Amino acid sequence: MTGYRSDVPENWFIDPVNLGVPGVRRVEPDDDSTLAWQTDALCSQTDPEAFFPEKGGSTRDAKRICSTCDVRGECLEYALNNDERFGIWGGLSERERRKLKRQAS
Repeated sequence: MTGYRSDVPENWFIDPVNLGVPGVRRVEPDDDSTLAWQTDALCSQTDPEAFFPEKGGSTRDAKRICSTCDVRGECLEYALNNDERFGIWGGLSERERRKLKRQAS
């Protein structure tokens, strides 16, 4: 397949159609789905390649999208709790997430 990138995890995306319409369904405190926040994630409505740039590639577009996302905190928390090694999560690169974890220790 042309354009296939092996460093992008296959399961990074959950189809918002299967979970509800993005921006309409809000996560309730008693919602038992740990990934329910993804229904409101702006990245689910954009090009996934922006969030998994080539090594040395620009993260600017992904971070700009993250900066206005309503679920940025949940996304970052998920990435930190699950030790995500690739991509932009919660507006931070993998290197920035590692640095944040070191500072918190």
